[in-house]
Formats: sequence, C-alpha cells, structure tokens
Amino acid sequence: MTLFLAVLIPFVGAALVALVSRLGRSHSAWAAGAVTLASLAVLLPLFALPFGGDTLVQQHDWIPALGLNLAFRFDGLALLFAGLILGIGLLIVLYARYYLSERDSMGRFYSYLMLFMGSMLGIVLSENLIQLLIFWELTSLSSFLLISYWQHRKEARQGARMALAITGLGGFALLGGFLLLGHIVGSYELSVVLASGDLIRAHPLYVPTLVLVLLGVFTKSAQFPFHFWLPHAMAAPTPVSAYLHSATMVKAGVFLLARLYPALSGTPEWFWLVSGAGLTTLLLGAFVALFKHDLKGLLAYSTLSHLGLITLLFGLSTPLAAVAGVFHIINHATFKASLFMAAGIIDHEAGTRDMRRLHGLWKFMPYTATLAMVAAAAMAGVPLMNGFLSKEM
Repeated sequence: MTLFLAVLIPFVGAALVALVSRLGRSHSAWAAGAVTLASLAVLLPLFALPFGGDTLVQQHDWIPALGLNLAFRFDGLALLFAGLILGIGLLIVLYARYYLSERDSMGRFYSYLMLFMGSMLGIVLSENLIQLLIFWELTSLSSFLLISYWQHRKEARQGARMALAITGLGGFALLGGFLLLGHIVGSYELSVVLASGDLIRAHPLYVPTLVLVLLGVFTKSAQFPFHFWLPHAMAAPTPVSAYLHSATMVKAGVFLLARLYPALSGTPEWFWLVSGAGLTTLLLGAFVALFKHDLKGLLAYSTLSHLGLITLLFGLSTPLAAVAGVFHIINHATFKASLFMAAGIIDHEAGTRDMRRLHGLWKFMPYTATLAMVAAAAMAGVPLMNGFLSKEM
C-alpha cells in the first residue's frame, strides 16, 4: 500500500488545500507543503531499496473481473524522479507563497499544483503501462489548468490550449504504442515488457510501436518538430514554469525514454529517430535562445536545447551515454529550476524581464545575483559545477 498511498496523498491534498485556503493565504501554502512532505515521508523508508539493487512491485486489485490491477513499481529510476517531483515541488510551494499577488487565488493554484504532483508521481511509480497512460493524460489536464492560471491573459489561455492539444495528441499515439507493446509481449506489466527486449526488437510490429511511443515522448518533452508549444507555455506564472518546464512535466517524456530504454533501444531505427530528434532540438533550441531578450523566453529555448541533449544521449545506446543522460536530468532540473525562480524574482522586483532594460541589479539584489550566477555557471558547464560533470561524461 505504500506506493499507492504516496500517489494518493497529493490528490486528496488538492481538495484539502482548497478547503484550507478559506482560512488565509498562508494556510493554503502550509497545507500544500504538509501534503508534499507527507508523500515524501511515505516514500522515505523505501529510498534504500534501489541502492541495494532491489525493485519493489506492489499490486492491488482494482477490477478483478477484467483482470485490471493497480500496480506500482519502485526502482532507481522511480526514486530519482520521485525525489525531483517532491523535493523541487516543496521548494516551489514555498516560492509561490511569496510570488503570487494578493489578487491571485492561492487555494486554486495549490490545488492545481497538488493534482499535477500526484499525476507525475503516478507516471514514475506505475508498473502497468495502461495505468501509466492514465496518469500521463492527467498531467496534460492539470498542466493545462496551471498554464492557464492567469485566465485574464490571452497568451496564457492560448499557451494552455496549445500545450493540451499537442500533448493530448501525443497521448493518443502513446496509447497505440502501448497497445502494440502489450500485444507483442502478452502483458502490460513493465517487469515483463523490460525483460522482453529481444522479442520486441525482433517483432514485425517493432517499428510502428517505436514510432508511436516516440510520438508520445517527443510531444511531451517538446522535441522537434513538436517543440513550439513549450515557449508559448511560458505565459504561466513563474512557479509553474520552474516546476513543469524544468523539473517535471517535460521530463516525463525523457523519463519514458529511460524507462523503456531496455526494451526498445539498440536498433538503427532507435538511433536515427531518437538521436536525430535530440540533435535537431539541441541545436535549434540553443540557436534561437541566443536571440531572445525575454529572460523566460531565453530559458524556455535553453530548456528545449537541454532536453534535446538528454534525448540525443539516450539515442546513442551506449552505457555511458545512458548514465550521462540520467545524470543530466538531475543537473538540468536543479539549475534550470533555480534560474526560472531567479527570473521570477527579477520580474517581481524590477517589473520587467527584458534583458535590454535590466542592468546593475547586483547592487540591489546581491543574493539573487549570486544564486543566478551559480546556476548559470552550472548550466554553462563551468568546472567544479554539476553541469560540468554530466557534460564531460
């Protein structure tokens, strides 16, 4: 029941936060923080398992007549992503309390955030592919609510609709890919799928399965040619950008790439499709970022570039590349979330994100400046920073 409880707590917490918000703005923030900590506390005793090489699988009857079970899996990859979702989520809860203005509904924001957090935990802890897909679609819906949080802004509504349309269509493709995987293997359980790599790669339906799964991955992680929705989603409040677009939602695609890596990788089709999309996104994102004056716009295209790098690494299908890809997921989440929050602080205090109008802020905001420079140095791969290590690998 442990893993099921960890996923359930944020969903229950969404309703709790909405109720508590009537007591005051700070109360809803405290409630959201308590919900996040509770989910983390449930998982904490399990953190040692992956380091011992163990994988925990828990199953609960859902609809036995149809053979449907709720199945959850906790291994190294699940530990990494659950840690990112809850750890950075806790920081975002604190940050949002001071970022949002008096006019913004704190209860509504934190309710949406808890829904999204629960959906992301569901993706990374799922053992069943169909169950994973349900949570996958829930992230699309909850991210739509978060991106369009400032409903009075036209660009926020448009960005949310675009994100929902692209990721929703990718979800349909992913459903087809999962159904084909289940047909080839005879099971939707990840334990069986991951152990059947040779069977999947030798099957006549391998290529259509791979293409459909990758369509789901590329739309969620904003890989070329589906990259255009991510910059438009930056119309969301900065806490949303820091959480969804650096640490969690766009990482769902690369998570699935890493999760299905043992079953689908190692073929020329995998190499050309995954590496090709990753390399194109890496170069395109970096190039466009050079011409952006808006801080969040620059960070959005930089995020595309880094996601392209991670995708490219997984496409290379070598042990070191896969390790470097996973390591860079951690590094990118930490320094990019930091930079988004620094950009939010600058926007909040200076009233603009236009870099042509911003200068001399060190004198007025020394702490923000120091943190931003450390995070930027990590992203640039300066020696002794975490970004240097993963880029060197």
